[in-house]
Amino acid sequence: MVTLNAGKLQLPFMRVIAMTQPLLTTLQLGRFLQSARKAAKLTQAEVGARMGLSQKRISALELDPGSLTADQLLRLCGILGLEMTIGGKQAPPPRVAEGDSPEW
Repeated sequence: MVTLNAGKLQLPFMRVIAMTQPLLTTLQLGRFLQSARKAAKLTQAEVGARMGLSQKRISALELDPGSLTADQLLRLCGILGLEMTIGGKQAPPPRVAEGDSPEW
């Protein structure tokens, strides 16, 4: 599992100000990066200038983050004040069969 920690940014799709967001798809990553950029009050052009990329390329990376290199992702996280953590996926809770009562 990959998680991005937004620190104390107020991201529109999050109800909690400080939280860690697990990312399971590239679509989630793109939306998270775009929201973090907007919360930081940065334009795509400003982020691009800091990364040595065009505004058009930043837009493309937000829409298709699967094309991000690891280096670009880490640099982008640094610019946006994000921290990336990679860890094992948490196991789902055990399923209780119908009619069985869970052990408390």
